[in-house]
Amino acid sequence: MSLTRIKANDDVLVIRGKDKGKRGRVLRVLRAKNRVVVEGVNIIVRHLKRNPQNPQAGGRQERSAPIHISNVMPWSDADGKAVRVHSDGAGREKHRVSSTGKVLSAAGKAKEKKAQRRKTKAKKDDE
Repeated sequence: MSLTRIKANDDVLVIRGKDKGKRGRVLRVLRAKNRVVVEGVNIIVRHLKRNPQNPQAGGRQERSAPIHISNVMPWSDADGKAVRVHSDGAGREKHRVSSTGKVLSAAGKAKEKKAQRRKTKAKKDDE
């Protein structure tokens, strides 16, 4: 089950687990495992031994670990809350908020503006 409602660089809210209530930006989406890596969420401490290839990297290193994609929801700045989304058209380039119909992703907003400009230009040409 691959959920396409979350993409890289989306703002999300964690809704389950030890980091419940935290917001962050999606760094990576691991589709094969249905997991996402969210900035500042699910921090683990990795103990690294100094080695000849990377001599300065010894010690403890904190990093974000993946969490399941079902434990996050897209965040809408316009609504100020986590929202449910659905995708419009072919592919997943345009995400809309299910309750209001507003475009959530930046790529979708840009395409929508471009379509509006085409419509207004076509109306002017018809007149």
